[in-house]
Amino acid sequence: MGSTLRQKVLTLYLSNSALDSGVVGWSMYDGTGKDSHTTGDSIEPPYETGLDALKDGWRLIQQPVLIPPYPGEEYTTSFMKYGFLFEKLEDI
Repeated sequence: MGSTLRQKVLTLYLSNSALDSGVVGWSMYDGTGKDSHTTGDSIEPPYETGLDALKDGWRLIQQPVLIPPYPGEEYTTSFMKYGFLFEKLEDI
């Protein structure tokens, strides 16, 4: 019988658009069923940077679209705009 792969998904929000910048927010979903994560279940991020996630085997599948702020809105806070989406396939 062959392997059965399931997807794990990791979203890292970084301090800026550089993949090696610090993680400021995150969420993780485990399709293998091995772990169950919820919002705020950890004080420490799973990785210090997005680059660290790549080094651990996560595949980057989406980077943030960089949109310049509208004039006068340069210092307005809103959603976390530097979200990177990663995936990892694991055998169950």
